[in-house]
Amino acid sequence: MNPDLDALKPYPFERLAALRAGVTPPEGLTHIPLTIGEPQHAPFAAALEALHAHQDEFARYPATGGLAALREAIGGWATRRFGLAGLDAETQVLPVNGTREAIFAFVQAALDRTRPAKVAMPNPFYQIYEGATLLAGGEPYYLDCSADNGFRPDLDAVPADTWRQVQVVFLCSPGNPTGAVTPLAEFQRLIELADEHDFLIASDECYSELYLDEAAPPSGLLEACAALGRHDYRRCLVFHSLSKRSNLPGLRSGFVAGDAALIAPFRRYRTYHGCAMALPVQHASIAAWNDEAHVRANRDAYREKFATVTEILAPVLEFPAPEASFYLWPAVPGGDDEAFTRELLRHANVSVLPGSYMGRVGSSGTNPGSGRLRLALVAEPRATAEAARRIRDFIERRL
Repeated sequence: MNPDLDALKPYPFERLAALRAGVTPPEGLTHIPLTIGEPQHAPFAAALEALHAHQDEFARYPATGGLAALREAIGGWATRRFGLAGLDAETQVLPVNGTREAIFAFVQAALDRTRPAKVAMPNPFYQIYEGATLLAGGEPYYLDCSADNGFRPDLDAVPADTWRQVQVVFLCSPGNPTGAVTPLAEFQRLIELADEHDFLIASDECYSELYLDEAAPPSGLLEACAALGRHDYRRCLVFHSLSKRSNLPGLRSGFVAGDAALIAPFRRYRTYHGCAMALPVQHASIAAWNDEAHVRANRDAYREKFATVTEILAPVLEFPAPEASFYLWPAVPGGDDEAFTRELLRHANVSVLPGSYMGRVGSSGTNPGSGRLRLALVAEPRATAEAARRIRDFIERRL
């Protein structure tokens, strides 16, 4: 077996299961999980209808590049959403089976092991960035995201000699787990650094459509390129998904878009990888990318939940004002995120994720996730509000 498998760290939910072992919640309280970022809102109905309407096409092999109609729908959506001059559907767009699979595969295809191969990533982070790096023979480089910098990486704190060893930089905006949004100017600063030090930028934007201010949608990497007149999107790729936007996590549908000089070899890699998207899934995806009404309704539902939960928890927890995504990132009273998680389950039958499980000890010598919790506000509103009330009651009883 590949010896690099031994370098993989336990997944956060594996660690959470071990932490919860032996804990007996109170009888009579239904369990409410706020752990996994799996949307519980209704999936986009027209996508499911398209899936069923084309189910006979499961009998056909799909092409790696996907249907032209799907690439055109994706290119049209991205162009409208981010104010682009356009995306070439043939050369700058590639459908993928969700962002997890695409992010992992991209790192395998992108890293050059014949020279230093650092992959920079926000810390705390989505663990696929790290696992993909380790299995590609690379070295993770953690960009600490603390409250002091608005929970975003401090790009100018990275030494020049480190940048010269970096081959890929991951951004996640809106951020998982922090909900922080990268401003357009920071995307542009990273593009400037990429040109100076010769690295690629991979922007994970799968939460981009879940934002709280309807008048202020989050910026994206391709939008930053376009503002610079960089319409070839040189060195830049974005990753988007229908999982959160359209409540279709099981569909496993997303896309990669950007620099045609990166898309072409990645597409060749994926041809050998054997991961083409099934044709009925492609038709369902076309329906989803071509509709915005369901996405606006989805945002409205999250806004209501954020407002309710914020009102309940703000008096007892400190957390950054959420801008986007469906997470809260509160500091733990007392600072021990593992002990709080375990005792909350024992006394309130609510599951949360310790923030330390999503981070690593970084350049600061500390784990920036320690002492925080990730709360995924994905359940239906009544259950989410009930979970918040139980958390508040648990905290007030401890004070």
